[in-house]
Amino acid sequence: MPGYVQDALAVDFACASDEQVFGPQRTARADLPDPTEWAARMAHAVVEVMTGLRPAPQVVRWTTPEVYAVVARRGALVARRAASGRASRTRHPVVVRRVRVCEPADGVAEAAVVLQHGPRVRAVALRLVGQDGKWRVSALQVG
Repeated sequence: MPGYVQDALAVDFACASDEQVFGPQRTARADLPDPTEWAARMAHAVVEVMTGLRPAPQVVRWTTPEVYAVVARRGALVARRAASGRASRTRHPVVVRRVRVCEPADGVAEAAVVLQHGPRVRAVALRLVGQDGKWRVSALQVG
């Protein structure tokens, strides 16, 4: 009876980097939900974080790290002002007034959202990219 011989497994580690294999994967538009509804929800949530009405970690999975850093920093600033007594105590709800979306490429949506926060009206521009089967905010501008 011959002894056991273990063969070598041919694995090519040069074909793809860890980031390509395990990092975020692009998702086609056909596999994503309606971007209009998502743009409205994300703009609403982000403005709530930036005005101190919502904790920043609630939007971490829906934003890229760069966008999250900006939103969280702004939320922390508002929280510090509130703690020192420099912020106003009135809390107004955020209401979505209008959403316009265009899709310049497959799996990419750009949106302009008009929100009302108390007496103030804000414009939010955001870029959504399809990653891992969901929309993520990859660029954000709040006016």
